Amino acid sequence: MDVGSILIVLPLLIIFSYLFDIFARKTKFPSVILLVLTGIILRFFSSYSGYSNFEFLDSLVPVLGTIGLILIVLEAALELEIKKEKTQIIIKGFLAALVILMINIILVSIFFNKVIGLEYATSVIYAIPLSIISSAVAIPSATGLITKNKEFVVYESTFSDILGIMIFYYCIRQAEKGEPFFGLEPIFTLIGQIFLIIGISIAITYLLFQLIQRIEHHVKFFLILALLILAYEIGKDFLKLPSLVLIFIFGIFLSNFTNLIPKRLKKYIKTDNIKKSDLHEFHLLTAESTFLVRTFFFLFFGFSIPVESFVEFEPYIIGATVLLIMYGVRYFYLSIVLNDEESKPLLYFSPRGLITILLFLSISDYDIQKSNIVDEKVLLVIIIASMLIMIQGSIKRSKKEDEETTEQQQSLSDIIDSQIDKK
Repeated sequence: MDVGSILIVLPLLIIFSYLFDIFARKTKFPSVILLVLTGIILRFFSSYSGYSNFEFLDSLVPVLGTIGLILIVLEAALELEIKKEKTQIIIKGFLAALVILMINIILVSIFFNKVIGLEYATSVIYAIPLSIISSAVAIPSATGLITKNKEFVVYESTFSDILGIMIFYYCIRQAEKGEPFFGLEPIFTLIGQIFLIIGISIAITYLLFQLIQRIEHHVKFFLILALLILAYEIGKDFLKLPSLVLIFIFGIFLSNFTNLIPKRLKKYIKTDNIKKSDLHEFHLLTAESTFLVRTFFFLFFGFSIPVESFVEFEPYIIGATVLLIMYGVRYFYLSIVLNDEESKPLLYFSPRGLITILLFLSISDYDIQKSNIVDEKVLLVIIIASMLIMIQGSIKRSKKEDEETTEQQQSLSDIIDSQIDKK
């Protein structure tokens, strides 16, 4: 493909993504599915035209996925309000993410081990990505929910991403060393790493916060993003730490520094040079960058999937079983912990997406036993099906709201008619 063709195709893809986003907001149909399907269709036409060299996707998709993950978590953190009255919903979101994630990992890994026949360590590692809720899909899709449920989705999906990544890399390290997943030494090591990354995150957040105030150049937020990505990658690859915590803490602090800085420390930490307009600009930049990276990630992911992958029957059986386990666990947890009518839509908001794809594809980079049965085809079935389930939940909710609105209008009409009759 020549330069001219590329300069035509790329803007068209961005335009289509923008239109998909508008369509998604009006119909509650996730734009991610449309992007993946567009990628699959482009792959079909590309193969039909005789172009079959797709090796560049092997390195491009993970890079875009990592940057997208950083931006999505940062954007979500920038939108969160940390107040005393939010404590309860934060705790609920964290516990839901932790408990549902762990139970899903245990049950899905048992299924992979006992039914499919994978080794124990391999079963656990393949189960982890499939058990993580995608904040990249869940958060944008939750806009139509009531405030309480929307906040729950934001906290749960964000914590699910962070916890899932931490557990994944912990299990990878243990599997490569041939050591058990459970033991006092590795668990204490993990806890130590968590405290270490929190300490490092607070220090880096403070430095970046001061840097934002001191930079006078009109272009400064791309520099901040570049430093965040650099810090994330150094922490992840060289220090072997759960670096996503750094992104989350920075975003939380930047959007809530007036509430988070203790009164006795405010005289030491200057905040005078931080303007609301600057924070708004940074938020917009993050949102725009997220949109762009997410667009090309899901397009290229769809592009990497051969059309013939859809003719096999086995991936559908495995995918359906995994989904049955996951939504069963979610149903029982929400029924016990959040047993109220308003929380019922939350059952459907458990989509898989970017982080699932990113971690799943990264398994091939590590020295562990691979699975030829639980592959990208199973991954695709689970991702698309979980999004369709979320759509179904949104449709049910919209219908219920419409019925309630109609009933209220009818009730009001009856009251007015009765008053008129009395007169």
